[in-house]
Amino acid sequence: MDLGFHINGASGTNQGGRLAQEDRVLLIEHPRYQGCVLGIVADGMGGTTGGRNASDQVIFTANQLFERFAPHLDDAAGFLRQIAMEAHRIIRLVALTSELKPHSTIAAFLMTPQASCHWIHAGDSRIYQFRGGRIALKTADHSRVQAMVARGELNREEVATHPESNVLTSCLGTEIDPMLEEQTIDKLAVGDSLLVCSDGLWHYLRDDELCSIAQSLPPNEACRLLIEIACRRSHGRGDNVSVILVNLGPQAAPRKRETRTTPQKTIYGGLAA
Repeated sequence: MDLGFHINGASGTNQGGRLAQEDRVLLIEHPRYQGCVLGIVADGMGGTTGGRNASDQVIFTANQLFERFAPHLDDAAGFLRQIAMEAHRIIRLVALTSELKPHSTIAAFLMTPQASCHWIHAGDSRIYQFRGGRIALKTADHSRVQAMVARGELNREEVATHPESNVLTSCLGTEIDPMLEEQTIDKLAVGDSLLVCSDGLWHYLRDDELCSIAQSLPPNEACRLLIEIACRRSHGRGDNVSVILVNLGPQAAPRKRETRTTPQKTIYGGLAA
């Protein structure tokens, strides 16, 4: 299938100053449908064991459901809701049957072969769409400080440094069902970038910095640089850091007829530290 663009993506994580890594990241292309790409950042909470169990469950659920997903038959937005709600119910069940209090954010996007993009989120892990060097779309955190911004009690520049910046109003695993925010991009275009990250990254970089780096560097280099900046600015005391970046580039020009080539493939790079 000629998608009209080339998908290039990368993901990265860093433990930061925490005792354990409770973030989980998933970036995969569907094994049967070219151009169908799923990306998820899940930031676990509830202690070293509980938080990791919760984020693990999000990724496990997503992997299981994605294998059965058919973009030409199934509803993409409904598929993302199914991932979130099934993971939520299982995390909640663990909380009821153990002394753990596992919770997790979710920030997930699904690109389809038709070049549409759907995303869903709960908590303060973020998704950005960058286009033409600017932010085209961005999620709004489900947090106490974001509610204060909405009421005009706090400006956006004060969010990252506010003492209650990590208090969430919605996430997976809570007693009540999470508030899930959804967004659909009808048509992605060459030059678009999708960035997903945990609060361990966006706490230390301004939105314009995220945009500039995401749109000017290849995904592997961009992920590495973003993580390095977050770790440096946190002085070794920051939260777990997770990031996914997908860039849509122009399709490579066809080779001359007499030149033997192999088909171009979607390339994903990963890094962890």
